[in-house]
Amino acid sequence: MLDNAPRRVFAFLSVICLTMLAFGLYLQHSQGLEPCPMCIVQRYALFSVAIIAGLLSASKSSRVHFGGSFVLLLAAGFGAFVAARQSWLQWYPPEVATCGRDFYGMIENFPLQRAIPMIFKGSGDCSAIDWTFLGGSIANWAFLVFSATVLLALVMLGRRWMRR
Repeated sequence: MLDNAPRRVFAFLSVICLTMLAFGLYLQHSQGLEPCPMCIVQRYALFSVAIIAGLLSASKSSRVHFGGSFVLLLAAGFGAFVAARQSWLQWYPPEVATCGRDFYGMIENFPLQRAIPMIFKGSGDCSAIDWTFLGGSIANWAFLVFSATVLLALVMLGRRWMRR
């Protein structure tokens, strides 16, 4: 499949990432789960992977696929690192939660030019587990998707390397 249709694989990866982002927004806006700063960073990494994979699916060039797979590897590796760190915090929570502030408290207590950057930092507790599926938290599932993306990128890089 990877040799015959790499564009389909990249397109499928992009759709998976966009679906995960949409589900995260659903949990935030419909279910009231506030993302923590690490969740926000994972969203940016997931969005980066989705964009890179989407762009790679539009290209027919194997050279573009090779270079893009390397960039994909970096973005997914960064996301996996952040998700692994958050999973660690969830399994071994610190005694004092120091991860984010209340949204309305930021608006009321800080000037707007200082409050706006703080909003993008998230407001939930990074060690809290607010949602699970099959025993895994959001961070655990994000780690699995990022890790699978890293493996996919390594396979794509390896297949190009083997052809030489």
